[in-house]
Amino acid sequence: MNQLAEASEQVSLFCRLNNNIKKELPIRSSEMGMLIYLVKTDNDKTPNGAAKFFNVTKSMATNMVSSLLQQGYITKKQSELDKRSFILIPTDKANSLVDDAYEEYFKAMSSLQKNMGDDKFNELIVLLRSANQILLEEKNNG
Repeated sequence: MNQLAEASEQVSLFCRLNNNIKKELPIRSSEMGMLIYLVKTDNDKTPNGAAKFFNVTKSMATNMVSSLLQQGYITKKQSELDKRSFILIPTDKANSLVDDAYEEYFKAMSSLQKNMGDDKFNELIVLLRSANQILLEEKNNG
């Protein structure tokens, strides 16, 4: 097997193993990511801010927001600074789900950090950040 095929297989396996951690969530994993963002970060969060944070289109963020609103995980309040914008507020239901799933959600990363050691784990993150930046630039440049 050539080097690119082997690399592709290893990346695919890593992604599959990491994605299969918490299958029994009542919402999609992308929505869970948004809830974690809304619950665990400070400051007011807007759909536009969430789209930028997750590097997705505004319409994708709007779809996640609509789904989470419909399921009772978030509410929205009109921004006092910009009446065209809304602040996303997690409900008690969201806080409960995040509290229950948070540790399990990051179990794989915690295991990697513990077993690889801080230096190798930090190197992995630096390399992943670099790889993501390259792929995002290629995606954005067509």
